[in-house]
Amino acid sequence: MKFLEKLGKIDRRIIYLILGIVVIIPLVKPLELPVFYSHPVKSLFDFIEKQPEGACILLSMDYDPTVLPECHPMAKAIVRHAFAKNLKVIGLTLNPAGTGLALEVMTDIPEEYNKKYGEDYVFLGFRPNITATILGFGEDIRRIFPFDYYGNRTDTLPLIQNVRNYDDIALAISIAGSGIPVSWIYYARGRYGQDVAAGVTAVMAADYYPYLRTGQFVGLLGGMKGAAEYEKLVYEKKYTPQKGLATSGMDAISLSHILIIIFVIIGNMSFIAMLRRRES
Repeated sequence: MKFLEKLGKIDRRIIYLILGIVVIIPLVKPLELPVFYSHPVKSLFDFIEKQPEGACILLSMDYDPTVLPECHPMAKAIVRHAFAKNLKVIGLTLNPAGTGLALEVMTDIPEEYNKKYGEDYVFLGFRPNITATILGFGEDIRRIFPFDYYGNRTDTLPLIQNVRNYDDIALAISIAGSGIPVSWIYYARGRYGQDVAAGVTAVMAADYYPYLRTGQFVGLLGGMKGAAEYEKLVYEKKYTPQKGLATSGMDAISLSHILIIIFVIIGNMSFIAMLRRRES
């Protein structure tokens, strides 16, 4: 009994230290705990998987550093999948704070697959006015983006010469920590019939399931779990030699949740022990 009472009075700094160690360990050395993919994630993966070689994917990375742990791994996994399938990728962002993150994805991942800029992928950068940009893709990409992020005229890039509007785009994907994916449904799918998918934070995922059930999204990645599921699918197909940060992140989240449950149980046992001692 006295031992349980002592556990209940343990310094909270020790608890934080233990929790910190438990979180850091899988980030340094992933434990690769089981990850079971869900239907929304598998639907997006299968849609990209069945695209013919040379098809074009439009990836709008509409997130900022505040949601980086959840959204950044999604973008990387999708681009790896696309390049492994020899698909073309057009990247952009509708969030000014996300330009640097989108640039990282469109710089690092192409190097892994020896892709050539202008032919295999293009980064258009940031464009203000979400509605006008999404509608502009339905008419002529070169009109809404006369120059790419690096200042090149888009009409001189071989990829853009062959991709004029949504008619030449197999799928538009918006990864965001805000309501931007809904705009892609309203204007890209609603007006032009473009197939759309989304990647959102875990707390936002529930708001997007109705769009998924009605077929307005072909697939949906929800939070770090969704990113880890996609990483697993890409890894199992041997499109990448290793899984990404979302997988190790899920290990850390799982272990921390287990530890918190243990602390709650210990706290309750300690409380019961103190009550019994007072009654005796």
